[in-house]
Amino acid sequence: MAKPDAAHEPVSIERPLWRALAGYRVLTLLYAIGVFLFHHHLHQAYGRPLVGAVYLAFLAVWTFATLRAVSSAERCTNRFLAADSTVAIGGILLSPVADTHAQVSPTLPSVWVAGTVLAFAIRLGWRWAAGASLVVGVANVVEEVGLTRDTVHNVLLVTIASIGIGYVVEVARSSERALAEALRIEAAARERERLARDIHDGVLQVLAMVQRRGDALGGEAAELGRLAGEQEVALRHLVAGGLGRHSIAAAAAPVTAAAAVGAEEEQPADPEAPRDLGELLAARAGTRVSFSGPGTPVVVPGTVARSLDAAVAAALDNVRRHAGEDARAWILLEDEPEAVWVTVRDDGPGIAPGRLAAAESEGRMGVSLSIRGRLRELGGTAEYVSIPGQGTEVELRVPR
Repeated sequence: MAKPDAAHEPVSIERPLWRALAGYRVLTLLYAIGVFLFHHHLHQAYGRPLVGAVYLAFLAVWTFATLRAVSSAERCTNRFLAADSTVAIGGILLSPVADTHAQVSPTLPSVWVAGTVLAFAIRLGWRWAAGASLVVGVANVVEEVGLTRDTVHNVLLVTIASIGIGYVVEVARSSERALAEALRIEAAARERERLARDIHDGVLQVLAMVQRRGDALGGEAAELGRLAGEQEVALRHLVAGGLGRHSIAAAAAPVTAAAAVGAEEEQPADPEAPRDLGELLAARAGTRVSFSGPGTPVVVPGTVARSLDAAVAAALDNVRRHAGEDARAWILLEDEPEAVWVTVRDDGPGIAPGRLAAAESEGRMGVSLSIRGRLRELGGTAEYVSIPGQGTEVELRVPR
């Protein structure tokens, strides 16, 4: 069964970027060490190889020691970025000291320095990434003692890549904030709808019942019924004004005491404990209501069973109110491999075309919230089939 309250957990675009950055730093460290060893052992290119070896050893320790720092935005602090930039720029400026003959083109840290710029991009956005790229570019110009085609080319590549990644991260963060706000609003609306539905199934229905009974008894009871009717209208308008037209169940379709008691059913300790839906619906049967279902239990999660039972109760209340106390109703439960079907049919006068939409516009949302709203939360549907003069049929379907 589809659960009524599915948790939404937004996926952050930053997590894979931080993992990629950590991997990039390790791979480029190995590349820088490989370049150094290749040029030193095959070409004896470095005049002071010990300087390069000491720096690369320190760079290796630094890289592995700071892998945790580049695992998230919270751990990648501004202090770390400043220290990481110092290590990268220091390696660039130290390259001429190790390569006294200027025979090796790559600097000691080589492409490892791009990892620092990318960390700025992911952590602080494209503007800081552009600034970090500029600082690295100046360090390369100083190391080369002038502008060269390779230097300009490399600096431009790093700058464009970091600015692009930084911009994408900023847009992603903005989208994540919008998504989180939308999910918060959705959760609040669902909670308001649930509370409003409880009011519809409880307080408003009882007030409507008191009003009808008071009018029938007359005397002092009639005055009590009048006051209950006024409070019902006031509470309906209060709920409608406080919760919004599209998330209320302020429509109090007057119901019987049995339905009100059903709405107040005590919740079990484990709301998800399986329940026999047939047993719940069979309790709705009476002198004017017939129930028919499978010979075997129809076991569904507890929340699904209670929501379907409440939707059936709301449908029966509509029968009593609109078709009259003498109208007959039939409940049919069908258990299929793909879904559970519950059909409520009556022999009343039916519903005039457009009446449901008109009732919703008047603030009477017993059908849209107490019935269709419940089924929508379960991932199901509620369809009305009605022909004037031939009764009404409500088909409730919940997928397994």
